[in-house]
Order: sequence, then C-alpha cells, then structure tokens
Amino acid sequence: MSGTLVLDCEGLSALVRRSPEITEWLTAAEAEDVRVVTSSVTLVEARDPVVDQARFDYAGSRLNIVPPDEAIARRASRLLAAAGLHGHKYAIDALVAATALTSPAPVTVLTSDPEDLLTLCGPGIRVVEV
Repeated sequence: MSGTLVLDCEGLSALVRRSPEITEWLTAAEAEDVRVVTSSVTLVEARDPVVDQARFDYAGSRLNIVPPDEAIARRASRLLAAAGLHGHKYAIDALVAATALTSPAPVTVLTSDPEDLLTLCGPGIRVVEV
C-alpha cells in the first residue's frame, strides 16, 4: 500500500452521487494501490433518505470502513481539546481526523470542510476540498 485516501461525509456523498471528481480520485487510488477509507460514523452522517439504499450500500462497499475504537475516540478527544473545539459541533470531524492520523501515510482527506479538517489534522495530512 502506498498511502490512504480518507472520505469525509461530503466525499462519501459525492461517491454515492457518482461525482466525476470522486470517481477520478478512486480510480487514481486504485491504480496507485492507495487504501480508501471512511469512518463508520461517516456512513451515518452521509445517509440521505432520498438516496436508494442499494446505491448507498454499493458506494460503501467500495471503501474500507474504519470503526472508531477507543484509541481513535481518545485521539479525537485530544484533537478537539488542542484545537479548542467542542465535541458537540465537531465530533465527527474529529473522528475523521483521528482516523486519518492513524492511517498509513501519505494521507489525503477529501472534504467539503477543509478549514476544520486542517485545524484538526495538522500539517502532516493533505486536506483537499471536494
């Protein structure tokens, strides 16, 4: 493996919508043997009732789903504290950031919220707006 591509809620939603931009990212990741992941909590956050369940499930099946174990949860909590952010508003972003930080490098996060993810991830993670 040569790194990790992490999808946040918007990245997963774009995959479900078959966005050409996300399709290109996944094609490139596959060609480079880059692991594509999302947090299991992102599956819940991205669920849109107007999207067919089978389509949503198929998009999710193309990814490695990473559950937030205790180590990831504690790291997310520390990231929030270091950034001065409250978990009520930023919990899922913090879990995505902790997932990214525990993934094999180099790591790229695809997000619609680059400022928050940059704050939480720090300079070691590439954050790209989609």
